Amino acid sequence: MNYIIIPVTNFYQNCCIIWCSITLHAAIIDPGGEHHKIIDNITKYNLSVKKILITHGHLDHIGSAYILSNIYKIPILGPHKEDDFWIKNIKFQKNIFQIPNCIFKNNHWLKNNDQIIIGNILLIVYHCPGHTPGHIVFFNKLNNILFSGDIIFKKSIGRTDFPLSNYNILIHSIKSKILVLGNHVIIIPGHGPITTVGFEISNNPFLK
Repeated sequence: MNYIIIPVTNFYQNCCIIWCSITLHAAIIDPGGEHHKIIDNITKYNLSVKKILITHGHLDHIGSAYILSNIYKIPILGPHKEDDFWIKNIKFQKNIFQIPNCIFKNNHWLKNNDQIIIGNILLIVYHCPGHTPGHIVFFNKLNNILFSGDIIFKKSIGRTDFPLSNYNILIHSIKSKILVLGNHVIIIPGHGPITTVGFEISNNPFLK
């Protein structure tokens, strides 16, 4: 599996493009905005985009999903249906995030243990509520890479001061779904630098 990280918008949200090196089939994870940047990279690597994957319904992670879905005629998968609250309240989100609202219409909710195939890549979906009630993450076991959205960051965790956020649930999600994956698993968070499970177990003050 190949991947690139494209920070977008003033939130420096880590939009990721992943692709199979054999088929060049690709998926876009959390296209939060600046769709032209994303398109430029798809063109640069000559990729055939098949899916858009969404970790959660916050505006800074979904901003360009609908646009890209229409351009490439591909479905939007995710997040979990428990994030319907956020998707129904996109105009309300504009006031929270101070970025333009958008159209967002996902084609398919995802649930815990769903599997997604892109070329020869297999991703496993884990439902990890806390930051939002319908937050999910995507795990590629073969390469030990986790696309974690906003549930965990390097030496930090996702915010829990939003409506329907819950600190205790978030910590439980991290400990029961992420830390058990193994110390060598690489975490690509929704914002900020890459980290690993092992590093967070040893250095994340919220997990002590």
